[in-house]
Amino acid sequence: MAEIAISEMPANAEPVITKKTRNSRKALKAKNPSTNEANILAGKAAEAAPSPIPTGIDSDPTKENHESLSQPRTSPKKARASKKQAKAKASKKETQSSFEKDLQEMEERLQALRLEKEKTEELLKEKDEILKLKEEELESKGREQDKLQMELKKLQKLKEFKPTMALPIVQSQKDKKKACPEKKRPSPPYVLWCKDQWNEVKQENPEAEFKDISIILGAKWKNVTAEEKKPYEERYQAEKEAYLQVMAKEKRESEAMHLFEEEHKQKTAMELLEQYMQFKQEAEKDNKKNKKEKDPLKPKQPMSAFFLFTNERRAALNAQNIKSAPEVAKITGEEWKNMTEEQKGPYEKMAKKNKETYMQEMEVYKQQKEEEAAILRKEEEELMKLQKHEAFQMLKKKEKTDNIIKKTKEIEKKKKEEKKLADPNKPKRPASSFILFSKEARKNLLEERPGINNSTITALISVQWKELSEEDRKVWNDQAAEAMDAFKKEMDEYNKSVAAASIQE
Repeated sequence: MAEIAISEMPANAEPVITKKTRNSRKALKAKNPSTNEANILAGKAAEAAPSPIPTGIDSDPTKENHESLSQPRTSPKKARASKKQAKAKASKKETQSSFEKDLQEMEERLQALRLEKEKTEELLKEKDEILKLKEEELESKGREQDKLQMELKKLQKLKEFKPTMALPIVQSQKDKKKACPEKKRPSPPYVLWCKDQWNEVKQENPEAEFKDISIILGAKWKNVTAEEKKPYEERYQAEKEAYLQVMAKEKRESEAMHLFEEEHKQKTAMELLEQYMQFKQEAEKDNKKNKKEKDPLKPKQPMSAFFLFTNERRAALNAQNIKSAPEVAKITGEEWKNMTEEQKGPYEKMAKKNKETYMQEMEVYKQQKEEEAAILRKEEEELMKLQKHEAFQMLKKKEKTDNIIKKTKEIEKKKKEEKKLADPNKPKRPASSFILFSKEARKNLLEERPGINNSTITALISVQWKELSEEDRKVWNDQAAEAMDAFKKEMDEYNKSVAAASIQE
């Protein structure tokens, strides 16, 4: 009965496990439980098992016990297996539920990622558009930069403009003062007398200072007679005249040079402009940078010992297909470092000899340059003399023209005064053909265009006169000729009357 009760127990019910002794190796056989024990076990199993659906027939506990006892009893191994199976099922259910939850979470994440992807794609498109715009801006800026660089190259080329013409040698005031120091003003008679008397007064008053001596000399000068002062005054006058002559000469020279400079400046400006325009046209054609012109006569600097060694080794390295300059320099540099002083010796000796010859050549070159500079200075001095001569000639011409202008002005003044005092009976000179035409044309223009300017009227009259044919112009010429004949007759009569009046007087 006990075995039957145990077999009817549910899988979840925990079976009673017999304790194993530590020392025993063999498995103990399960004891046949008594009736009381079987009943207790059946009661526990009934409590653990779920309550069955109630039926109409009342259940008898004695029958149940009898049924449970009548069922075969399960072994503890089978109970463990059933327990494991139950646990596996529970774990499967749990894993299934967790898997479903994970799936839901993954789907939600996927949706979120899709939304983020769409947003990022939109942002990327916007950024691509911005980048395209920036690239276009950069391209336009690059073009502008290229244009600016071209203009800069042109300007750099224009900086190299060197005029071939001889510019005027203009001495500044500082240079003039250095070349010829300014002559001192002549000292007055009192100062000349003081210079003569100073040592005597100093010997008489050795402890006296400058101020005291000057006071003593001032008091003495008051008592000096006119005869004693006379030689000092004569000396002062002679020095003053010489000083004024020198100053007048210098002033005249400076005026002449100023006049010459102004005229020469105008000429040079025109020549410079022409040369600059030609140079600009050539610069626009050829924008390449020209190297600075080196003096071909200047001796070249000698090579150092290392460079002499590299030149010797270059041929061997070129044979080994090492032709690039940086590689050759690298290899030769390493070889030079590893060389001993004895190996470096011949190259250093050679470099020393080359340097000595270079120094000698440089001394000769410097001497040549100094000689050239001296020749140039002489030429400049001669040029200055010629320019001064030209300047004085120009000044003389200017003075002549000024005198002529003055004389003409005086003559004109006299004529005007004579006109004022002229005889009112004297016949007036008749108008020319152009003046007669202009009077008529002026009237017509004023009628046609009232309020017109005087300057425009004169311009229009001159144009009309130029446009006149020979036949039309002949009319005015005939009128002028008639008036001139009449004037000549009147002048003859007037001259006769004037002569008769002068004879009577």
